[in-house]
Amino acid sequence: MARKPELDHKVFWPAFIVIFGLSIALILNREAGTKMVNAALTWTTFKLDWLFQIGTFMVFVFLLWVALGRYGNVKLGGPDDKPEFSTVSWIAILFCAGIGSSLIYWSIAEPLYYLQGPPFGIAKNTVQAAEWAVTYGMFHWGFSAWAMYTLPTLPIAYIYYVRKDTQLRASTACRPILGNMVDGWVGKVIDITVMFGIVGGFGTSLGLGVPLLAEAASKLLGIPQSIWLNLAILAIWTLIFGFSVYTGLYKGIKILSDINVYLALGMIVLVMIVGPTFFILSVFSDSVGVLLQNFLRMSFYTDPIGKSGFPQGWTVFYWAWWVALAPYMGLFVARISRGRTLKQLIIAEILWGTLGDWAFFGVFGGYTLHLEFNKILPVGQILSEQGGPAAIVAVITSLPMWQVVLVLFLLLEFVFLATCLDSSAYTCASMATKHLADGEQPARWNRIVWALALAAVGIAVLSLGGMNAIQTSSVVAAVPLVFVLIILTLSFLKMIREDYGAACAPKEITLDDANTQKNSVSAK
Repeated sequence: MARKPELDHKVFWPAFIVIFGLSIALILNREAGTKMVNAALTWTTFKLDWLFQIGTFMVFVFLLWVALGRYGNVKLGGPDDKPEFSTVSWIAILFCAGIGSSLIYWSIAEPLYYLQGPPFGIAKNTVQAAEWAVTYGMFHWGFSAWAMYTLPTLPIAYIYYVRKDTQLRASTACRPILGNMVDGWVGKVIDITVMFGIVGGFGTSLGLGVPLLAEAASKLLGIPQSIWLNLAILAIWTLIFGFSVYTGLYKGIKILSDINVYLALGMIVLVMIVGPTFFILSVFSDSVGVLLQNFLRMSFYTDPIGKSGFPQGWTVFYWAWWVALAPYMGLFVARISRGRTLKQLIIAEILWGTLGDWAFFGVFGGYTLHLEFNKILPVGQILSEQGGPAAIVAVITSLPMWQVVLVLFLLLEFVFLATCLDSSAYTCASMATKHLADGEQPARWNRIVWALALAAVGIAVLSLGGMNAIQTSSVVAAVPLVFVLIILTLSFLKMIREDYGAACAPKEITLDDANTQKNSVSAK
């Protein structure tokens, strides 16, 4: 009889109580909660801006060193281990798990914000501001963002597939540095902190996604906007990704990811065809050029003299958001990456993830600039007076056959976030399970509980309202996780140097191959 996955009560209950307790406290004490989150957001972004800027750039450089160096061909698994998914499905799953519906929101709204409040002291609503509008969105959702996602994947996947540890947890991957402390309260604190970061990070996605869907549904169906409409959408969302989590990794999450990619490609192609095709292509080309030319400046920009607050309000917020979700991505992508090499893993996330995001910003951002600068639609004015969701729906409904496009948009939004959230619920359930052998999945009820926990956080964020509350749910969770990422990185370096040393190969290499090389050298 097959062994059922056993719940780890020392991880599950503390994380469950803390997350639900904070959610209820914020809902019941909105005024005090708003003051608290505003203070936390300001302190983190203005006092630790240097840490997030320098650290994120160093992560990107480190991953290039791993991919292009002697360890790039190290295989995650043994000689006979094959990938579980095709390359296309694998990239689709990891892309959808890491992005969610927030990509659609920001690919339209972010260029407008930069037009109205550009960096580097540039005058607002000018041609120069427009040149940076799509560029900065591509920067925030590009190489650096995906590098932060990729970093924890390496040690977690390595210890799970190469060293064959049956606990799929961030704390387990810290064992080379922390030793047996990961089996005690230190390990539990690490795992609970990671789970808090996951739920806090996706509170941001829910806080952005639910009002956007409510605005779109209101426009399409003629239903008045209200908190009840938001809650109804959240309930439907919870059912969708709860069912997907219940069906498991190989059915629900894979199927949703595949559907998601086709819907996203359909939206991109549609806007390219019916929109100003050549203008969009020109904006894309120009924005990539500006980004590559100014990558270092943008990576270290903190504006300590001018004190505009631009890098703190945007870049530091984004880097903190990625840090909050990085361990989740590490755990989830590690779980689906058996049989891949470190180089393949890094390229899949950093390169393909970046290109996917750039496609959205280039197409939707370029189309938005076209509407604004040709005075076809006052999108910037709508953003200022009615908010982000209203501006985004206005952009979507400016397209021909807008009812059909809006239906496609609603489907894409629902599936995008459902894919992202069911991946996170699956990951939390995995961390709350004592042992999870290769191919084994956490208990279904465990997955459903974390789907409900994510919904509870979404309700809390929505009840507070405002962009600051949305931003803080991820930024505050990121601070303690910085230290976890440092330990994970050091653990990875220690493991791979102990196991492989100077061993390298032009093609993929496993631990068995490295040991054979070592024995051959010793014999000589």
